[in-house]
Amino acid sequence: MQDNATEVTAAGIARLAGVGRAAVSNWRRRHADFPKPVGGTETSPSFALAEVEAWLRHQGKLAEVPLRERVWQQLAGHPGGPVTALAHAGCVLLLIHDRPTVWLEVSAGSDERLAAMLPRALEQVLTPRFGSVRGGWGVHGGAPGSLGPGVHGGSPAGSASAVNSPSAVNPSGLVHPTSGARDSAAVNTPTGPDLLPSAPLLRGVAELAAELGARQTFEFLLGRHLDANPRQYTLTPAELAGLMADLAGPALTVLDPACGTGALLRAVASRPDQELYAQDSAPDLAALAALRLALHSRAAVRAAAGDTLRADAFPGLRAEAVLCHPPFNERNWGHDELAYDPRWEYGFPARTESELAWVQHALARLKDGGTAVVLMPPAAASRRSGRRVRADLLRRGALRAVIALPVGAAPPYNIPLHLWVLHRPDKAPAQPEVLLADAGQFATEGRGGPDWRAVRDVVLDAWRAFDRAGTLQERPGLARSVPVIELLDDDVDFAPARHLPPPAATDGAGALTAVRERLGETLRLTTDLTPPPADTAQPAPRWPLTTIGELARGGALVMRTGGNGGHARVPVLTDHDVLAGTAPSGSLPASDEEAVLTAPGDVVVPVLGGGSVARVIDDATGGAALGRNLVLLRPDATALDPWFLAGFLRGSANNRQASSYASTATRLDVRRLQLPRLPLDEQRRYGARFRALDEFERALRRAGRLGEQLVRGMYDGLTDGTVAPH
Repeated sequence: MQDNATEVTAAGIARLAGVGRAAVSNWRRRHADFPKPVGGTETSPSFALAEVEAWLRHQGKLAEVPLRERVWQQLAGHPGGPVTALAHAGCVLLLIHDRPTVWLEVSAGSDERLAAMLPRALEQVLTPRFGSVRGGWGVHGGAPGSLGPGVHGGSPAGSASAVNSPSAVNPSGLVHPTSGARDSAAVNTPTGPDLLPSAPLLRGVAELAAELGARQTFEFLLGRHLDANPRQYTLTPAELAGLMADLAGPALTVLDPACGTGALLRAVASRPDQELYAQDSAPDLAALAALRLALHSRAAVRAAAGDTLRADAFPGLRAEAVLCHPPFNERNWGHDELAYDPRWEYGFPARTESELAWVQHALARLKDGGTAVVLMPPAAASRRSGRRVRADLLRRGALRAVIALPVGAAPPYNIPLHLWVLHRPDKAPAQPEVLLADAGQFATEGRGGPDWRAVRDVVLDAWRAFDRAGTLQERPGLARSVPVIELLDDDVDFAPARHLPPPAATDGAGALTAVRERLGETLRLTTDLTPPPADTAQPAPRWPLTTIGELARGGALVMRTGGNGGHARVPVLTDHDVLAGTAPSGSLPASDEEAVLTAPGDVVVPVLGGGSVARVIDDATGGAALGRNLVLLRPDATALDPWFLAGFLRGSANNRQASSYASTATRLDVRRLQLPRLPLDEQRRYGARFRALDEFERALRRAGRLGEQLVRGMYDGLTDGTVAPH
């Protein structure tokens, strides 16, 4: 499974050898025969994978690398880029999934034979799964378009059908259509020359599919690619996609006009007789979404590459459901070109209201009685520039519900996004009411996302009751059905928070009582944990001292520093979390660099700020990635007690002697921190006292947070009338 053209970075070499990146830098300096860079940049060079593996094997440094890691290295270092490699891998995985015996036949023999026989075998699978081209062939129009601020729509391009012949393809197996092309393929059958550089990768992918399954293999490779490029993609979390699919209800024909990687259609795909329609302005994403959906279900997939608003690939479609996570705040969405477009039956959107253009496109592609669910920024519910369109959506019964999601539900994670549930009315509504719901109270601290189970229960229960009856009894603080006439004022503002009643007084008083009781318990706990008076002062003992650096060299502990990358799905323990004593709340951009993961019993020390802080990792924090400006110490349990270690590292004098000072910051040299050489039994006695101090400190922090919560609740209760002054 070797490929001389595949390149690997220094981080990849470290992963292959099972060492840190610093070791790879040392090898480059100390060994004249270390492979020379073949690409990359001066600060981030890349090397030929085959040469690196040969050198590591000769030096006896090649670790036993899991198959999935080896396949990922080949995909990430593919000469045509990772998207090209993913497209080729997806096509072959679909062949393995649908016709495994055909793959066994074409893969026998040399790579040249495989590349020559594979196109015809792929075409026999791709055409039945994706359909045939309706008209002329797409023409390669240059480099792939930007993946920009969102993977859901963007720059203009021609529309596309799903599959093309071996002609008019580029090396990635994707077509980039020229302006005005009405039929260009989202997924193509690559030619033999295109596939030849991928042959070693494809054999590895097939081997991994035998271990994991074809669908799981593609999900693994796609997930790693998305994690490695977080700034290029705006993803729809799986929990949100599932909620949107449930709101739309069962449907045989479903459209996502800004499909990205296909998360929304993947959530709704459940039956072999379904038809799934997908379009995206980024050809790369349209192809990957089509392959993902084909591997996920037996439904018919019709995928298209092109700007949906300017060049709709499915103008005659009338779907039962439309799901959409459109790009937000797009100024160049086609306002000037599309002034007389028939889709604007509820009013021509302003230049600043691209989201309302997507809403009307979704309604235009629905059949009578169909349902659309669109993710929207909260400003779209109240901006004055969109009030005329919003008013017409209300008057004609097209808008059924607006649901405010908790902060952190989807990117951008710092604002509470909305879900608009829309309906193409087949008749005038008899009792026009709109459901307004707010699930904002189910947000959680950090970046773990909201309490999705609670969000789903509240939202779906309210929606299904409203959908059955056309009205809903008030649920204070959560949901209310509002007559349309109440919303048709000068602002036409239907942000849920502005129309929902506050929680019932009994609920508010009960919540405050619970907070007060918890505060009382915590204050009593702090009293119990208050350290006893110190004994009579004694002369300082003259312990023999050692340093962290000496202990690390002697093997009594392992020292690791926080990195700048890792797996995007792993929560990150930041220096702020350590200082504040809170749960991991950060994130790092995914990269080839291996993340340093914490484990129970580790001691973590911040290196900036000049404070004397050390935190012992417990079971709840274990498994988080180590963030920047942190040093992890992993003591040998037979030589060092972690609480003894952390306690002595917090000594103020110890920190002062190990600190250095720059012009604007203080930096701690952890290697210079000292602790006494004591027997393990004596260490544990000190460790027990240090642990009691830590529990006291945590109780004080918890009391402070509860006190702030009680004060805030009292202010809110007094100002909204739910708490009486007496």
